[in-house]
Amino acid sequence: MTRDLTQTRASFQKAKQFIPHGVNSNFRYWGDEDTLVVMRGEGAHIWDMDENRYIDYRLAFGPVILGHAYPQVVKRVATAIQDSTLFAWTTPVEIQVAEQLVRMTGVDKVRLGNTGTEVTMHALRVARGYTGRERFIKFEGQYHGMHDYVLFSTAGVPASALGSRRNPINVQSSSGIPEGIRQYVINLPFNDLEILEETVEARWHELAAIFVEPMLGNAAGILPQPGWLEKVRELCTKYGIILIFDEVKTGFRIANGGAQEYFGVRADLVTYAKAMGNGFPIAAIGGKEEVMSVIGYGSVAHGGTYSGNVAGAAAANATLEILETQPIIETIFENGQKLMGGIDEILTRAGIPHCMTGLPPMFSFILGVEEEPTDFRAYCAGDGALYERLAMALIERGIMPDSDGREPWFLCYSHSEPVIAETLTAFEEAVREVKRQT
Repeated sequence: MTRDLTQTRASFQKAKQFIPHGVNSNFRYWGDEDTLVVMRGEGAHIWDMDENRYIDYRLAFGPVILGHAYPQVVKRVATAIQDSTLFAWTTPVEIQVAEQLVRMTGVDKVRLGNTGTEVTMHALRVARGYTGRERFIKFEGQYHGMHDYVLFSTAGVPASALGSRRNPINVQSSSGIPEGIRQYVINLPFNDLEILEETVEARWHELAAIFVEPMLGNAAGILPQPGWLEKVRELCTKYGIILIFDEVKTGFRIANGGAQEYFGVRADLVTYAKAMGNGFPIAAIGGKEEVMSVIGYGSVAHGGTYSGNVAGAAAANATLEILETQPIIETIFENGQKLMGGIDEILTRAGIPHCMTGLPPMFSFILGVEEEPTDFRAYCAGDGALYERLAMALIERGIMPDSDGREPWFLCYSHSEPVIAETLTAFEEAVREVKRQT
């Protein structure tokens, strides 16, 4: 089975003439042979330049919660931008979105932004401005965006470089980061209560924040162990540390109120983006009024020319309204569970050791291991090469997960029962092919 990629590859070669590696985000580059140029999307599907159709489980790395080009969202944006797209003043739709966010998530106050990177950067500044401290804890394998402070020990580094669990090494994920930045971040293993408690008790007076993705959005959706998030909350409360939930991926995806609602743990600050606008650029910081109140002239700087822009705000307004009034998340959980169960059954019948990870709206599976990992180091024991071969066999059959198992499968409302059934048929064929090649 071979796709015709003539026009797609020609378009990509043209892109390389003007754009480094032909992409505007490093994560989109899969090599010269496998990087696609996509021309359109609708519902659960996307099409490349040769009109090859794919069922999309990447969903632009998670933002598309309803479906590509979802009519109600597109119509709301098209109507809103008839009156211009940007002002140097607050607009009514920004107020509406802030009100929706407060109602749905339980935060006290909200500031809008455009990207996950932007709001995680500002959240860290707010935490420092509130506490007067400078260092923070993050967890190995977690990705909080593209700003310098958080590009250490992300899911892109090999586990062999991380050092001892009890004395982890901060592994820099990019050139161009000033050496001194390293001293401000403390990386720890996810889900390790003992090491977390020891570190906080020894260094609490230095710590402005504990920054955590409630589930590992770049390491197969690994879940927190029972009691772990609660312990993080307890430690932050005890020592006056700001607990920041990075809900750029989990927000409006695993519950209308995000991970705070799903896991029953409240953070001091929360960052949102991705599913908030069904693919339009929109993001937010929310939090407790006391903490958010440090934002302002003469205290903590926050700004952005495009923050609250009309297109993004209108998209969020429509998306959040649909999430509030229709059984979107419930339907995604139901269909996602069918997909997870089907994949589990196919791999089991094929005799391929594996474990399922994550939640139905945002899940993965790890090949070559049967015990579910609790942190990034354990995730790395899986057979990533086998996963990639299976993913590429699926893509040839019109099913589009990420080729890297660290990135979860994302589901949207448009992944209907027939779409799930088609996926499972192709999955079984792909497994048979990969087993023949092994």
